[in-house]
Formats: sequence, C-alpha cells, structure tokens
Amino acid sequence: MIFFKNTFKTEKIINSINKKKSDYWSLEQRKLSLRLFHLASLYVPAYKKFIKSKKINPSSIRKWSDFKKIPCISKNNYLKQNSLNKLCWDGHLNKPLVFTSTSGSTGEPFYFPRQHQLDWQYSIIIEHFLRNNKYFKKNQPILVIIGFGMGVWIGGLITYKAFEIVAHRLNFPLSIITPGINKQEIFKALKNLAPYYKQVILIGYPPFIKDVIDEAQKEGIDFKKINLRLIFAAEAFTEEFRDYLINKTNIKNRYLDTMNIYGTADIGAMAFETPLSILIRTLASKNKNLFNDIFGRINKTPTLAQYNPLFIGFETENGDIILTGNNAIPLIRYKVGDHGGVYSYDEMIEILNRYGIDIFLEAKKADIAHTLNEFPFVFVFERDDFSTTLYGLQVYPETIREVLIKSPFNDYLTGKFTMLTKFNQKQDQYLEINIELKKNIQSLPYLQKKHLLKRIVQNLREKNSEYRELFNHLKNRALPKLVFWPYEHPEFFRPGIKQKWVKK
Repeated sequence: MIFFKNTFKTEKIINSINKKKSDYWSLEQRKLSLRLFHLASLYVPAYKKFIKSKKINPSSIRKWSDFKKIPCISKNNYLKQNSLNKLCWDGHLNKPLVFTSTSGSTGEPFYFPRQHQLDWQYSIIIEHFLRNNKYFKKNQPILVIIGFGMGVWIGGLITYKAFEIVAHRLNFPLSIITPGINKQEIFKALKNLAPYYKQVILIGYPPFIKDVIDEAQKEGIDFKKINLRLIFAAEAFTEEFRDYLINKTNIKNRYLDTMNIYGTADIGAMAFETPLSILIRTLASKNKNLFNDIFGRINKTPTLAQYNPLFIGFETENGDIILTGNNAIPLIRYKVGDHGGVYSYDEMIEILNRYGIDIFLEAKKADIAHTLNEFPFVFVFERDDFSTTLYGLQVYPETIREVLIKSPFNDYLTGKFTMLTKFNQKQDQYLEINIELKKNIQSLPYLQKKHLLKRIVQNLREKNSEYRELFNHLKNRALPKLVFWPYEHPEFFRPGIKQKWVKK
C-alpha cells in the first residue's frame, strides 16, 4: 500500500520547532506539496483522473510556480464527484481507518476516513502546548477533560487520541476523562478529580466552555483552587471573549494557558494558536491600522494561528484558504471553504517592524520569549455563509457576541444567539436576534432589554460602516428585534450540537 509518510521522527520535529528559521519552513512546505502532488497523481485514482481532465502532465510540475497553477479541488468539484474508495490511496479502503463526519451545516455530511498519522500530528501540537507550562517540566500530574462531542465528529476522538499518544510517548502522568458535552459529568470531574491534579486542561467548543465556566460557581466549583488551562476548536472568538474566561477562571497567563485549534474533519488539526500568535493578535486588536495591515479591512476578528509545514501547507487565492496535506484522502490545493490569508514568519515580523513593534521585547514582557518559533501564520475568519444580510449588507455574529458577554448582560444571558433576516407585513426587512437566557432566568427586565438593544445598535454602528450608513437612512427601521428564549430551548439552543449563529 502506498501511503505518504513523514520521515521525520517525533523528537527531531519537537526539537526543530524552536530552532529552524522562516526560510526553512517555507522550503519544507514547497517540498511537501510537490511530493504529495506527484504521489497522488500516481496512486490516487480520483486525482489521477482529475488532473488528466485538466490536461496536466505531472512531469511538468517541477517548481513551486508550476504547483500554484494546478487547478484547485473542492468538495463539489472533486470529493462529491468520485466514489470514496477512488479518493483514497491505491483506490481502496482495505486498511485501518477511522471515519468522522462533517457537520453537514452547508449541505449533506461527508465522511472522511483518516489513519493514525493525523492523530500523531495533533499530538505534536498538544506536546508543544504542554511544554509551555512549568508543571510539565516538573513532571506534575495533569487532568484532561474533553468536552467535545464523542460521536461521529472529529473533535472529541482526535483530541482523545492525541493526548493518549503524548502520554504514552513520554510516559507522562497525564489522565484523560471524556464526558463529552455532558455538563454534569464535567462538573463532577472538576469537583471530584481536579483536586488531585496540579493542572487541569478543559477542552471544548468555545460557547460550550463558556457555559461550563458560567455555571461552575453554582455547582460549588472554585476555579481559584484549580490551575486551569483551556483548549478550544471549531470557532473564532475575540480577545474580549478570552479576557472574559480568564477573569472568570483565574487563568495565570493568557498566552501560555489558552489555545484555539484551526481544524476540520477533512484533514484534522491544521493550525494552532501559539503564545506568539495570541500576542500579535492582542497587539493588533489595540491598533486599528496594524489590524487592517495584517487582516484587511474586515468587520470581524480572525483566528490567527501558526502551522507546521512538515504536515500541511497553506496558500490563498482571492481570499480563499487553499490547503495541501495528507490523509487517507490526500488533498492537493484544496479549497476548504474558509477565508483568510497566509504569512511567512518573516513577512509578519516585517509588518510589525513598520509599526515600531519589537516582538522579542513584547514577548519578553509577556513572559513567552522561550516559546517563540518561526512557523508561518494562517489567519481565518468566518465564511460568508456565517453572516446574514440586511438590505444587502453583511451582518456578522461577532458584533452581537461582543455585547452579550459584557456586564451587565452576562448576568442574564449565556452569550448564545441565532440571528436571521425576516420581513414584516409591509415586506420590509429586519434583523431578528434570538437570544438564550441563562439557566433559571425567566426573563430580562424591561430596562435591560432597552439597554441591550441600544448597546447592540451602538456596536453595529461602530464596527460595521455599512450598517452605520443604513441606520442613518432608516433610523428605527434598522433596529433589530430581540427575542428571548429559555435556557436550552430546542428551537434555537438544543444542547449537544454546535450553536447556529445564523439561520438562513
């Protein structure tokens, strides 16, 4: 069986992370991409057929400039056009595989097979995160609580496997419990198991982790007595959201003790926040010109992550993220459906230098200088289908989320909502925002409702220039309608699934 394997050993990769320079990683990405293309064009029937249909001779693809001219593949033009076995190495499924499914949020779910390699690659990310903490060096026991769904979705199982691989590889005293999305079991673990451990890592989907943290005090959990760290995936969030959780949990270091993963069922954990990427995004959030230079003029905050080019490569084309990486189904110049951009480490430093920012000095101030590496960066923001339109303009969930997690509203609201565009009897458009109340909260006081609406509109006008213009013309007709729902109401807030911020 032909299967493209990374020839580097784990220890060598770990040691190279903080030593290799930007040029090295750029060269490795190009080598990986070209090698994977040539192997797939020989040993993957579906890809062989695809490039033949595009009249591409594989032997003509020799340089990086050649590679960038290869037509992109996607779910629609490639994955859904071929049988599953033909998409795999050697054209068959006769090998050890684990299947996970996409959420189906943009259509029918697709079932992706994976082999051990993706679990192992994620374990390198996890080990890097663990090593950025003093308790790891002292060989102190760690409890890992995995709050992702443990079903057909990739998050729960791949995270479990990655931590298990690290624990066995290092013979490290790391314990894992997998309550999934059962909050009561998470609370029991925090009460009954956490006191025995020097460090607790709580992992899950950001809004779900916020729910757990918000409800923990009523469950008798004192985070001041727990050395907590957090890992997230599946969704972008703002630095204000991170601040909120840090303040609630007494987390010691925002850069070392939190990490958001950019992953997908298609090909696993692709990129990850590092102390450096969090520091850069924090600096950018305080300087609008710097923010615009890095991310462009957008009304939302992207996830900024770094990635290991020995495992995966990223490019962009017209704002679309394009990836190349190996799995049971290899993906070459694959449009994953996300938007964003890519920088080498040197390119990012050049931007910061233009603003007089000495990143090494800033890292030293933040006590993260020992963690710096020169991996390239990828930034990702929500897809267009994660926004709704109002009179032709785009309204993104982030602008609403920023308001709901702030005081005094976070005393009443979970921070979750679903927004959609509706029409009144006169067929005028309006924005409806369906908002979840906290557990045991029956309603929001009238004055708080008025205050909340005012703050939402204020934030929309500040952050969204199109909405500001619309409001100046339409006045009250541009006001959203707020609808409040009981905690975990099945209409919009059914527990156990990803929150749908937008309903089409």
